[in-house]
Amino acid sequence: MKINIQSIPGCRINEYMLVLNPHEELRNKIAKVRNEFSETYKNSAALISKPHLALVRFTQLEMMEERLVNRLKLIGMGFQPFKVSLKDYGSFPSHTIFINVTTKIPVQNLVREIKEAQRLMKLDNEHKPHFIDEPFIAIGRRLVPWQYEKGWLEFSHRQFTGSFIADNMLFLKRRLGDRSWQIAQRFEFMNLPVTTKQGELFV
Repeated sequence: MKINIQSIPGCRINEYMLVLNPHEELRNKIAKVRNEFSETYKNSAALISKPHLALVRFTQLEMMEERLVNRLKLIGMGFQPFKVSLKDYGSFPSHTIFINVTTKIPVQNLVREIKEAQRLMKLDNEHKPHFIDEPFIAIGRRLVPWQYEKGWLEFSHRQFTGSFIADNMLFLKRRLGDRSWQIAQRFEFMNLPVTTKQGELFV
């Protein structure tokens, strides 16, 4: 008899995501482009969540959440706020159209720091964390060929500019199978001289 791990108390499995969150005015500007794309090309996959810049996605037992939060809080405390600049559009043929992030290096440095906690993010060999090494903000996702071809024909010639200061990262979660994400934690970037040793904090 196969045991459903989610039926065991404390063994609930959630999906998690760490993201950088643009300020409201920029979020609204991106959302307007997304809605336009969705209406024109009949694609709503990118509308499920608010505009964000994803850093990592993973699936894990809820009982691991406290340990994850403690570890990610330390990473945030040691990281310096930075500017994220957005310009025009790019694509992953033939399934995704996105807004380009032109200031990739600080985002990639942050992802590299987060990777040090990947052991806490790995549920099993089939559920490993997915780190976003090439930062982007999706406009259209899971596109079928005609959506991609027509959409990219238009968006490869369109312009977009925007920027925001990343001074925190949001830790989002949802129950496995749910559509909407909830904010579980916000980790501020404090640029403190933080080192970790045996789970303790020395500042």
